[in-house]
Amino acid sequence: MTGKSRSGPAKGGQGGRGAKPGSHRKGASVGSGGLGKQKLEGRKPTPPGELRKGHPKARQAAAAAKRAASPGAPGRSGAGAPTRSGGSTATRGRALPKASGVPRKPSPDQPETVAGRNPVVESLRAKVPAMALYVALGNDNDERVTEALGLAGKAGISILEMSRAQMDKMTGGIIHQGIALQVPPYSYDHPDDLLARALESTTPLIVALDGVTDPRNLGAVVRSAAAFGAQGVLIPERRSAGMTAAAWRTSAGAAARLPVARCTNLARTLTSYKQSGLFVVGLAADGTVPLDDLEVATSPLVVVVGSEGAGLGRLVAETCDLTVSIAISSLTESLNAGIAAAVTLAEVARRRRQV
Repeated sequence: MTGKSRSGPAKGGQGGRGAKPGSHRKGASVGSGGLGKQKLEGRKPTPPGELRKGHPKARQAAAAAKRAASPGAPGRSGAGAPTRSGGSTATRGRALPKASGVPRKPSPDQPETVAGRNPVVESLRAKVPAMALYVALGNDNDERVTEALGLAGKAGISILEMSRAQMDKMTGGIIHQGIALQVPPYSYDHPDDLLARALESTTPLIVALDGVTDPRNLGAVVRSAAAFGAQGVLIPERRSAGMTAAAWRTSAGAAARLPVARCTNLARTLTSYKQSGLFVVGLAADGTVPLDDLEVATSPLVVVVGSEGAGLGRLVAETCDLTVSIAISSLTESLNAGIAAAVTLAEVARRRRQV
């Protein structure tokens, strides 16, 4: 072996000193992706949808800007004037955020859907007002469905067929057993109309509920109030059960005869009833007057019933002229709102019959 060194290109097109086999290939080296120096440059951030032509958000933003710029745009009262939502004209043109996907809690004034064979049949038997009866295709061989169809036909309720997939969507995924009943929102009376109705009677009697959230208790109170001569039931808008189909069923038809009024502030409404000459008494476990000694039972009266656990609210209790307790045999027992109202109204009716 000699000590000669190679000064020219090697055979086969190899490079100079230190060249490795395979480096004779033309073009970019392995791993560059064909970008050469550009392989070290990062990608630019993706622009937001509002700035990308053809993107749905861009179209929404353009439509919103066009609506805001029109002279008849809602909420516009001049250049730079605030919009109805409280923002300035600089916010116009922005795309509104999409819904979060979480279903909103249904309003008490929206139609209610009763699902399931037994609940639907019970609602129709109780003559709960309904707008339509929905039956899944191929679900007419069950005796309860057959009974529901007959009751709906006699009541003049529309009967509609739909697929199970459509019924799943309509009922929100709850178990419906192929049948559902759509109930319209209850039409509440105004508290003033309820007061006027009571004052037309020789012995005014109104039942008010404070914090009763079980619709079955509400239905039971409505049934007892109708049975013992009350002119109506008063409930607050918040933290209270509404006249749902469950309340209708429990009232056993009394809800169709006795009005239920709804107020925004129960304590304030009771105060106005007091100013109109009604005596307000509240039921409480630690009431100052036993029910057996309720001398004002023969006077124009409002009986206020609280929840079984919390009882009367502080402001409502302070509004009452007096609080009444029901004697029970054991201190460990308690009465729910429906039973407590029935016991009290029965005593009031007994005293009034003796006058």
